[in-house]
Amino acid sequence: MSLQTTIKESIKDAMKAKDVVRLGVLRGLSSAFTNELVATNRTPTDELSDDQVITVITREAKRRKDSIAQFAENGRPDLAADEEAELAILQSYLPTLMTVDEIRPIVQAKIAEMGADKSKMGMIVGALMKDLKGKADGADVKSLVESLLG
Repeated sequence: MSLQTTIKESIKDAMKAKDVVRLGVLRGLSSAFTNELVATNRTPTDELSDDQVITVITREAKRRKDSIAQFAENGRPDLAADEEAELAILQSYLPTLMTVDEIRPIVQAKIAEMGADKSKMGMIVGALMKDLKGKADGADVKSLVESLLG
């Protein structure tokens, strides 16, 4: 069963359980899937690949993280808590990301391969993100590259 189908089934389960927060998040995801299909010139009845679904969920999770930071910064812990609950639901559908300790040897190898130079930092991060797409958080990769080159 594809990830998109699993999420559609989860919408039904959330309705039956009357889980308002989960239902809202999953309906938002379903809408984001439709938007992604339309943006790629496909019909809303088509299905996204699992990689595309993960990309959409990752994008939504990033939005939640940004919102949490904004709410916390502006003294709205109540709204930040709501966003954290939504983020937890989104993360349950994402694969487990690599830890910083797991990323470090890959970053070190890529720096050695491309040549350790601070001016090539953007190229190194770009190459690493191509290799680690969906497996590692971009912010972790960038901070590791900066610390190793800085």
